[in-house]
Amino acid sequence: MRRFEPSVVWPGVPYALLSAALFAASIPLAKLLLGGGLSPWLLAGLLYFGSGLGLGAMWLGRRTVGATTAEAPLRRGDLPWLTLVVLSGGVAGPVLLIIGLSTTPASTAALLLNIEGLATMGIAWLVLRESVDQRLLLGAALILSGALLLSWQEAPGTPGWGALAIFAACFAWGIDNNLTRKLSGVDPILVAMTKGLVAGAVNLAFAIGAGSALPGAMSIVEASAVGFMGYGVSLAFFVLALRHLGAARTGAYFSTAPFIGAILAVLLLSEPVTVGLITAGLLMAVGLYLHVTELHEHAHEHQAIEHEHRHVHDEHHAHTHGPSDPPGEPHTHRHRHVPLVHRHPHYPDLHHRHGHAFFKRG
Repeated sequence: MRRFEPSVVWPGVPYALLSAALFAASIPLAKLLLGGGLSPWLLAGLLYFGSGLGLGAMWLGRRTVGATTAEAPLRRGDLPWLTLVVLSGGVAGPVLLIIGLSTTPASTAALLLNIEGLATMGIAWLVLRESVDQRLLLGAALILSGALLLSWQEAPGTPGWGALAIFAACFAWGIDNNLTRKLSGVDPILVAMTKGLVAGAVNLAFAIGAGSALPGAMSIVEASAVGFMGYGVSLAFFVLALRHLGAARTGAYFSTAPFIGAILAVLLLSEPVTVGLITAGLLMAVGLYLHVTELHEHAHEHQAIEHEHRHVHDEHHAHTHGPSDPPGEPHTHRHRHVPLVHRHPHYPDLHHRHGHAFFKRG
């Protein structure tokens, strides 16, 4: 019998699913905002800038009351990765998505976003060589099949330019997700806040420079609120999921977002419930079951490494403290891992990004 270790998937899986649900909710809501006359580029800027402002208020409020999160700050060495994350996921991705939404039904657009999970997993597997076994691939194939089934029923025939723009957005976000893995040890609110403010400012500047006029105050508030939850809080949860699961598995769980978005489009936009929607839900449920019950266990070696992130003292953190290191747990400080060989269930988190065979059986 296959042994299931709930401690391995917790809390990474809930973080990934919460991230997916929040982002999925933003799809039909963004479609409604487009119907109010906002240009795609201007809406993309408002969504991201709103996410940055909302998270910035949280970050400042946390500092004002003296609350501690034991999270690592951004360092100079993180800036090149953050710049690439902003360009790929904060500028290119949302603009391409909003362009696609302008000519594509919300339920279809939501389902097409499954390509993001496939792109994330493919890059993580083929480029970063994260371990991907047959069980994970089968689960991902079922989740993707569910979305493609309903997408085909909703929009049969050759995809138009709107669908192609959404495909391009998904590829940009696939790159973004794998780059963000480099920042998964940093305070997730700080990462998401910085990305939102910079990407939002860039997109707003381009939109206004191209002739778009700012909408009324209510439209700005609505777009900012959607961006705060669907882009800002969602991204913070996504960073936490990357910390625990790695890019490939986080991308696989995030692939539930299109199905959630399609359901919300049915509820909010009165789009019909079909046999395809129910079938897609069953396929995705089986795929999620395969992912949640995955067991990846083998003897592995930890190389010596020095880094900084939130942690408690466990088997992987047996280091000693100096007088300047913070007391209490969890805490964050720069620490060094000595070489270690052991065996236990694990995911490719911050401490298990060791090499594997190109394809590994589960």
